Formats: sequence, C-alpha cells, structure tokens
Amino acid sequence: MTVRTQTTTGRIARLRKLSVAGIATAGAAAAALTLASSPAHAVEQASASVAAGKAVAAEASAKKAKKEKKQYKDNLDGWIREALDVMKSEDIPGSYEGLHRNIMRESGGNPNAQNNWDVNAQNGTPSKGLLQVIQPTFDAYHVKGTKHDVTDPVANLTAAANYAADRYGSIDNVDSAY
Repeated sequence: MTVRTQTTTGRIARLRKLSVAGIATAGAAAAALTLASSPAHAVEQASASVAAGKAVAAEASAKKAKKEKKQYKDNLDGWIREALDVMKSEDIPGSYEGLHRNIMRESGGNPNAQNNWDVNAQNGTPSKGLLQVIQPTFDAYHVKGTKHDVTDPVANLTAAANYAADRYGSIDNVDSAY
C-alpha cells in the first residue's frame, strides 16, 4: 500500500465519521469520496456534501422549532389566542373580537362559570365554561387536539366556535345566547 493510498483511506474513514445531518450526509460524503477522481477532489466533494448536510440540518431545526408548541399565557388572552391557533389549523372561522365579545356576555371570562337555572340546567345539562356549552354540544363539536373537558378554556372555546360555525357561519355572527 502506498503512502498516497493510506492517506486517501484515512481521509475516507475520517469523512465517514462526519455526520452533521445524519446518515444521509455521511452517505453522501462517502459516495463523493468513492466517485472522486483524486484525493483532493474527494475532499472538496465531501466538504460540499457536509455543507449541504449542514444546510439540511439547519432547515430541519428551523422547521422543528416552528412546529414546537407555542407558549400561551394562562389567562383569558392566552386562552383566546391558543383557541384561535387551533381554530385556524382546523379551518374554523372566528376572530379574537368575536370570541371575546361572546365570552364576556356568557361567563364574564370565568372558565368555571356554570348556569344552574336555565332550561338546560333544569333538564340536567347545565351550561359550563367560558362560552357556556352544554355537554352534548361539547361532545358533538369537540375539536381534536384539545382536552375532552367542557370546562377546559381552550377546549370550550374551540368547541363553541365549531358549533357556531356550523350553525351561524362563525362565532363572529353570534350576538346573543346561542
């Protein structure tokens, strides 16, 4: 074995260990080395493959960060904003103003509000939560990805908005008890 062959073999071994973006990058670098016509050319191609792998890894990292769950405040503003993001992902129409207006009328912003006096309560299904939803309506219009709990603020808002969209076109079109 010549010195040049040993150097090329050593480079191949070292370059195969470089894996910035996983197996694909290592495979691309090894392929570049195998197909290269000279050791210098092999190093250039391997470096290009590693650089491409870094770009792929950076893009994947950016996508992952974007997909990571947003943090929302545990208050009325945060619940509305989180509900709006869920609604957007599920194509449920509605606006911040529409949700807020109806919340203020229905519960005054209290996620534990419960109506124990109306006809629904008299029939054994009191209205609950920020938008005063009865359990059967919540069950029918529950939005996947939210808790299955009628008093959970985000689940309550999204189910009510889903119901309002089905019945009135949008929560924005609701101006009284619904």
